[in-house]
Amino acid sequence: MALQTWCLYLGAVVLIACTPGPNVLYVTTRSIRFGLGPASIGMTGCLVALVLMLTGSVAGLSALLLALPTAFDVLKIAGAAYLVYLGIQLWREPVEPASAPLPTGTSKTALFRDGFLVGISNPKLLIFAAAFFPQFIEPSTAWMPQFALMVATFVGVELFFYWIYALSGRKLADRLMHGLWRRRMNRASGLVFIGFGAALLRYKP
Repeated sequence: MALQTWCLYLGAVVLIACTPGPNVLYVTTRSIRFGLGPASIGMTGCLVALVLMLTGSVAGLSALLLALPTAFDVLKIAGAAYLVYLGIQLWREPVEPASAPLPTGTSKTALFRDGFLVGISNPKLLIFAAAFFPQFIEPSTAWMPQFALMVATFVGVELFFYWIYALSGRKLADRLMHGLWRRRMNRASGLVFIGFGAALLRYKP
């Protein structure tokens, strides 16, 4: 891939990544409640899901889902249901001091699992990647190294913004996340997750 093409791709990915989505919101809320360590575990789950989604798009899974609308609808409904469920959990989340110890049932495995499920719950990313990646492919050179570079770039940029939002979440927790503010933040985040789920239900490729 030519340097100029990669720079254009990088700029487009930065614009996409800096827009908060379910993954960013999940990482931020975990950072606010539990700190950067637990947030980084959830972050890893989000990134693993992202790599699988992007790789699946390159491998042709997006074309398969478009050819089988019922399969796409099942994945979409399942993903939307999980986002709504997570929103309800956040709405009901108890107010505890910032950086409180992980409560029973919120293990490191659970943090990774939830991050992975948030990341994998959005099948429209497959369709997006299938339409987005080919615009930057140079047909005269080998495709797979270009796809590998684009996936690595996408994941690297996402990781950078995850950390930006996680660090911002810690500052927010230190200054505002007490009592009533914590409850308001939990409920606002819950409503946003429910909104993401509703938006996913309305999505049609």
